[in-house]
Amino acid sequence: MAQLTDDGRAGPGRPHPLAEPLARPLALSLDEAVACVAALPVRAGIESVSLGEADGRVAARDLAARSDVPRFDNSAVDGYAVRAADLAPTGETRLPVRGRVAAGQTGAAVSGGGVRIFTGAPMPEGTDTVLMQEDAHRIGSDVVLPAGLAPGTNRRRRGEDVRAGQRIVAAGRRLTPGDIALAVAAGHARLDVRRRLVVGIFSTGDELAEPGADLDAGAIHDSNRPMLAALLRRLGAEVRDLGILRDTSGDLGPRLAAAAGAHDLLLTTGGVSVGEEDHVRPAVEATGRLVFWRLAIKPGRPVAMGIVAGTPFVGLPGNPVAAYVTLLFVVRPLLARLGGWDAAPPLAVPARAAFDQAKKAGRREFLRVGLRRADDGALEAFRPTGAEAGGLFSLSASDGLAVLPEDLTRLRAGDRIDVYPHASLT
Repeated sequence: MAQLTDDGRAGPGRPHPLAEPLARPLALSLDEAVACVAALPVRAGIESVSLGEADGRVAARDLAARSDVPRFDNSAVDGYAVRAADLAPTGETRLPVRGRVAAGQTGAAVSGGGVRIFTGAPMPEGTDTVLMQEDAHRIGSDVVLPAGLAPGTNRRRRGEDVRAGQRIVAAGRRLTPGDIALAVAAGHARLDVRRRLVVGIFSTGDELAEPGADLDAGAIHDSNRPMLAALLRRLGAEVRDLGILRDTSGDLGPRLAAAAGAHDLLLTTGGVSVGEEDHVRPAVEATGRLVFWRLAIKPGRPVAMGIVAGTPFVGLPGNPVAAYVTLLFVVRPLLARLGGWDAAPPLAVPARAAFDQAKKAGRREFLRVGLRRADDGALEAFRPTGAEAGGLFSLSASDGLAVLPEDLTRLRAGDRIDVYPHASLT
């Protein structure tokens, strides 16, 4: 099976990386399809952004801490800082309170006494233990500490979270708000990240009309481009809406080739099956190379992946539910590869099926399901109204996608299944 490898530099005397004959099985498995992108080069360059712009971006390089976190020993609670050596070995200890230190201040060294201290304040020199204020008893200017206070209690040591020079973010990680907070604490103001991938989307079909347009007989509004654009933006891409391509075989190839140079990835929806009005596949083969065009999944069997004028291309099915599934399970790993994102596969949650389902062996199926708590407390997956019809309402009404593996032929109510919540897929 050929790999989806192309650096866009094929020319005279140098064969195109996809020029060798392709050994296409009847339909690739989903895992084989995802493996096709492994040899693609990263297309996203590197840019420096402020931390305020870094959420959701992909770290381009390993990030090391510039300072210890925390930068100094400090108190984890409001209370009284003391020296453990001043505590009585048995019974209570009564000490004079000889100072007060809040966050942002420093305290003088003490011996034979305590210091009123607040959360985050530096430990006064010589102190090593903090009694929580709720456990303290004040008598005039003294504080009484109970027996049994262990040395080091409620003290946060310098560098106990992160040491200077320690790697705090790995290259390829998609940055989270927690990563940004850690980077700030470790001394950074800007981060090197991967440029956002630029993805161009076409829809194909003579029956399609723009959202909100008046409809002629037989026409429908194009719901795929807005849906796919929303998913792509959630995955960190910059999206360009390239409009509708009509079912004219002579128009598709030039339009795709003209768009290729300005984008990191081209997507189309519809027109990738084998009908007389499905022109995307031959148009791509005329301007580039296809690696595969059928997958052993449902929904989403007609999916084309290849190269058009040096730019990766994916043709998604026209069915909206199939387009949704294939974007998340085929295009998502492709985006990760092109964007330098070390993306782990989505996490599924186990649930108990509340329905029966027959299935063909040899293909992976994704079912729209709702999730609820059964009377016994177990998480239960059920089919929402209209889920069998393949329509958009059931996609909107569902909580996630249940996956039925290739070797399964019958699911019975009560069986365990894996469900990908919609929120976990982006």
